[in-house]
Amino acid sequence: MPGPRRKTKAKKPKPIVNVHSVARVPSEEFIELVDDVEGAEGWNTRVKVLCEFLQLPDLSRRSGLKKVHANFNEAYHNIDDVYVANITNEKITGAIIGIYTKMCADAILRDKLFQKGLVSKITPLIKIPSTRYLALRALTTVTHHGGVDIRKEISLESPSLLKIMQENPDDLRAAEMAISTMAHAIGAAINQEDSPAQKYIKAANIKILIPVVIDFMRKPGVTIQLLHHGLELLTHPVLHCWNECKTIAPLQNLLVACLRSADLTVRVCALGGLLRLEALSSEEDQRQFDPHKLMAAIERRFPDHLVDILTDYGSMRCDTFLTMASTADNQKAMMKCAQDKDLYSLGLKLAELITRTEFSISEGGFQMQDPRTGKIEINRDIGLPFIMWSDALPHCARAIRAKGRPGEEDLADMITAKFFIIRSRIPDAIEAAKRGLQRNPKFAYFYYVITLGKDHYEGLRSAKKGLKCPKMTPFVCFGLLHRAVELAGNLGVCRIQESSPGDKKYDEGVAFLMSAMEDAKVYVTEAPPDARHMKNVLYWYICLTLAIKGPETPADLQELQVAFKKLGYADEFSILLGTIPPKTQLRLTQQNIVKRYPTAVQEWKDLIARFDEVMMDERPISLEKAEDDLAAWLDDLHIEQGEEDECQPQRCSHPRVSPNTVALYRCSWCGNPSAALRKCSGCEKARYCDGGCQKSHWSEHKAACRT
Repeated sequence: MPGPRRKTKAKKPKPIVNVHSVARVPSEEFIELVDDVEGAEGWNTRVKVLCEFLQLPDLSRRSGLKKVHANFNEAYHNIDDVYVANITNEKITGAIIGIYTKMCADAILRDKLFQKGLVSKITPLIKIPSTRYLALRALTTVTHHGGVDIRKEISLESPSLLKIMQENPDDLRAAEMAISTMAHAIGAAINQEDSPAQKYIKAANIKILIPVVIDFMRKPGVTIQLLHHGLELLTHPVLHCWNECKTIAPLQNLLVACLRSADLTVRVCALGGLLRLEALSSEEDQRQFDPHKLMAAIERRFPDHLVDILTDYGSMRCDTFLTMASTADNQKAMMKCAQDKDLYSLGLKLAELITRTEFSISEGGFQMQDPRTGKIEINRDIGLPFIMWSDALPHCARAIRAKGRPGEEDLADMITAKFFIIRSRIPDAIEAAKRGLQRNPKFAYFYYVITLGKDHYEGLRSAKKGLKCPKMTPFVCFGLLHRAVELAGNLGVCRIQESSPGDKKYDEGVAFLMSAMEDAKVYVTEAPPDARHMKNVLYWYICLTLAIKGPETPADLQELQVAFKKLGYADEFSILLGTIPPKTQLRLTQQNIVKRYPTAVQEWKDLIARFDEVMMDERPISLEKAEDDLAAWLDDLHIEQGEEDECQPQRCSHPRVSPNTVALYRCSWCGNPSAALRKCSGCEKARYCDGGCQKSHWSEHKAACRT
């Protein structure tokens, strides 16, 4: 309780809600305030004394924050007068920081205080033992609610926070708040797509940061907040500081071991970190095809065990045979066209080849031998409107449209889209595909084209819709499955990392992962063993199995042995066909996980057990003796009826999650995962991407809808 206080209030500044001038308060007026604050017990009481003296409105209510906002300059000048006059008084400056921190619940006030130098007022208090917790708590609150600029500014204070942790190795409370602050601040500063400024990377000091954080995470008695924010902090530098991170084996082993946590949030955070670790050092996937290498491989003959695998699947259905046959058929069609000049017939043949295999339209030209030099040259005078074979596609499309035969417009649009794909003009290909879908929404190849675009949500939705088309070739089917796995996998990992359990976006992320896993299972079971994308889907299958099943996966990875064997065969096929498997981001991630998994699980089993032991503990950060560190007061914000809660503090809790709500985020017809599905107005249970999906599902759904 506060000590004895004088009754007079004549010398206090007027309430900020009634003052319209900017009168500075003279320092000699603060003698009684100093006595009152010195006699008060605990930070919460000191703050109340100071708020009374300054006649501030109730800062735990949004209406109070609005009043401060309306008279900000007056309020700030009054508070700053007290701060300047008592700059050496730890109790008063600490209480003022508590008031500023409370104001930061309002985004506009936070930005104004930031411009007034709020961070420079907080950080000196970290070094003073009596105000350390208060200052750390303030930084934690500000970074949790702060914008990007504020977080970046606070990230530059990381050296001071690291120093406090190093000098106080047994102070888990200080470490918890310091790690939480750095997790939010450093994340905003360096965990971005573009290269961050060097000053932020230098301040983060990765080689010191990572060992210090890992050391605290190992300590007994750490809270769930320290563990989760510690893991979050460790994954921030892996993208732009990957070179340094790859030299720290404990970091990689810890991330791999986290895949065995019982908490899905932990597992996906770790997988995201492992993926980003390989992003900037990886190679692009194979995009070109050399038919000469294919023919050379066929002539050399495949090893017997690979021949047996192809035979068991059905040699005529395998990619190797289909590609070889399509290449030969493409050449025959071109030679025939050179004789009969029938672009319409050529177009029909090319349309059939396009849906047979990815590299069906091989590049080439009509060749002839120069009678004077004997050299083989491209014949440019053959009487056709194209020279190179791929240039025939637009002409064939026009010839088909000119015939005007019903149903063949789809073929013309498909040929046009394929031409744009060959020329790497993906936006134009997508436009052609969308035009085709307006006419025929059941033409699967158009959906496949749209999956190649940059819009991952549109791509995934198209992949799932395409898979529901009644007729499609195996190539188109497996192409849609591959894109569905890749797009949903990426979206799921990102979505879960960007949101919190209980949010719609988080549940949507879980639905993305489950969708990717389902489609990966279908692909690796049914696609040809020599399929070009078999490797990529297996990478996802292995990573998703560990991320989704977690501790249910045996530590010896026995459950994944079949997948490993298929991946080995896929690598052999790739090498035989002239392409060494590129070191893509997914390949490197999968290899890193599998290589480290047994050792990492053993090394970090105690820490993972600690993660799982405390993950049901949803207590807010360090609430012991809450009055002393202002935690209760800073977390207490009352929203008046009818007001939005945009400035209400949210706690960073990470409870156990379960994918049991996945069905709520999957289209009842095509299975597309989304949080923006529309409910059936009849039963309010079925959910759909759009009217097209609802209409397609009606024949199956109407019985259940009407009951």
